[in-house]
Amino acid sequence: MLVAASPTTGSLIVFPDLAAIFPLLVVDFRSLLEVKHSSRDHVEIGSGDIIPEGNMSDEEHHFESKADAGASKTFPQQAGTIRKNGYIVIKGRACKVVEVSTSKTGKHGHAKCHFVAIDIFNAKKLEDIVPSSHNCDVPHVNRTDYQLIDISEDGFISLLTDNGSTKDDLRLPTDETLLAQIKDGFAEGKDLVVTVMSAMGEEQICALKDVGPK
Repeated sequence: MLVAASPTTGSLIVFPDLAAIFPLLVVDFRSLLEVKHSSRDHVEIGSGDIIPEGNMSDEEHHFESKADAGASKTFPQQAGTIRKNGYIVIKGRACKVVEVSTSKTGKHGHAKCHFVAIDIFNAKKLEDIVPSSHNCDVPHVNRTDYQLIDISEDGFISLLTDNGSTKDDLRLPTDETLLAQIKDGFAEGKDLVVTVMSAMGEEQICALKDVGPK
């Protein structure tokens, strides 16, 4: 005869021999393993709150800040500090300021800036009036030089980048003088370098450098 305590209830159980207690010990041991394994899949984050670890990692992985979206295209600048030949965004277009004047509306009025600017991509004239103490959006304008490799029949050009790859998504410029210079220089076999201006998601060839024959 054998007397043993139950692993789950703690009560005494009388068994006639060891063979009778073995199946119960196996069952209780398995139940303890299942409880231990289940606890590893959860983590306590507060009083009474338990969430799966997998859900935490998924949400952290897909987290994205909406505040940064589009932030690199422009930056704020006080209207009163923007000068001629500077840049400004008017009606959603990147423009170069060609004229700026400041005037007052009255004795207690705020000074206002009148901007006359030219769209840097389509050369259209745009105007805006902004209180001098208010902020305006100013575009980030970048210029990058590329070596001209080829001109396709449909008006696209192939450019060589610094890392040795090609850039093939730009068309020839619409400015007639610059267009003629590029075509003539390429036809003569000259080694040409073009300057690409980019701002607010747009790009366009704005200048040409003749570095001599190939």
